[in-house]
Amino acid sequence: MRNTVLKGKNVILRSIHTNDLPLLWQLIYGEEKPEWKEWDAPYFPLKRIEYEAYKNQMIYQFQQNDIESRLIVEVDKKIIGTVSCYWEHKPSNWLEIGIVIYDSAYWSGGYGTESLNIWMAYLFTNLSLVRIGLTTWSGNRRMMRVAEKLGMQLEGRLRKCRLHNGIYYDSIRMGILREEWEGY
Repeated sequence: MRNTVLKGKNVILRSIHTNDLPLLWQLIYGEEKPEWKEWDAPYFPLKRIEYEAYKNQMIYQFQQNDIESRLIVEVDKKIIGTVSCYWEHKPSNWLEIGIVIYDSAYWSGGYGTESLNIWMAYLFTNLSLVRIGLTTWSGNRRMMRVAEKLGMQLEGRLRKCRLHNGIYYDSIRMGILREEWEGY
């Protein structure tokens, strides 16, 4: 098991350990309709899984990746969310990132921006990436603003392809190239 710790001014990103899994499971699946899911791809249903299945899935994920694909976001020793990454196309070094802040008390406080900034720096430093992308939807204006603050540019807009509560939204693709990040 890895022990990554990335410290920022207000947040710490750290490895997920087995003893974190009950709390993470509770944050994700503890409520029938969690508020965070209204912003994190709400057009995809959250399929509840039992704790043991979640635990096994996470342990398997820990063992499969050459780099940690998910870290905990902590503020004052409290778990408030996770940052993540996945290969959109590994042969071309195209990585996508994401973040979920589960506790709404920590929304709009700069924690997401700081977390993703630290996460991007870690990924660009430790992998031979050409770009990092972030996909969101036009209903999540906060996420679009965070990406812009981090130097990401709008790279694609697929119009009216996300249906949520009877309204069509655009899928938004944002990204930053290594040379843009280095000059940022």
